[in-house]
Amino acid sequence: MPTEREKMLAGHLYDPNDPDLSEARLIARERCQVLNASSPRDESSRRDVLKELFASGGDSVWLEPPFRCDYGTNIYLGLKVYFNFDCVILDVCEVRIGDYVFVAPGVHIYTATHPLEANLRRTQEFGKPVTIGNDVWIGGKAVICPGVCVGDRSVIGAGSIVTKDVPAGVVVAGNPARVIREIE
Repeated sequence: MPTEREKMLAGHLYDPNDPDLSEARLIARERCQVLNASSPRDESSRRDVLKELFASGGDSVWLEPPFRCDYGTNIYLGLKVYFNFDCVILDVCEVRIGDYVFVAPGVHIYTATHPLEANLRRTQEFGKPVTIGNDVWIGGKAVICPGVCVGDRSVIGAGSIVTKDVPAGVVVAGNPARVIREIE
């Protein structure tokens, strides 16, 4: 029988109140608290926390606190990812972010979602992974919804709600986000 964590990562319904998952979220919140309270001059301590928090990429990410996430261990970062202030990642499923991705202030990336049926929603949830390609720029206050893939070199306009996959090399904007133009 799969564990609640295994069900969660597979995108199946799972119990978010499972003690192991609750503990893992507390560990992530503690790490975020240390990061968010750290001095901007204490790069060494911040780097140590980032390496513990993320599954990969903590050694090269540049992150402006505050930052929040559910687990951290389900976030895989490429080289030189940059997060500006006030970003949130709900990583109940994997979030894979490519190299040289710029994430503007207030961006939210969600893998977590809930059943539509109210009684089931009281005790169960599920997720869908998010993948963001290389050299992507995500504008301020944009939201990337569960299950979305963003292609290499694309730009997400500020305030956009991205509900569907984004092809490579385009600008998308709006609610819901739609292709505005191709990038040459």
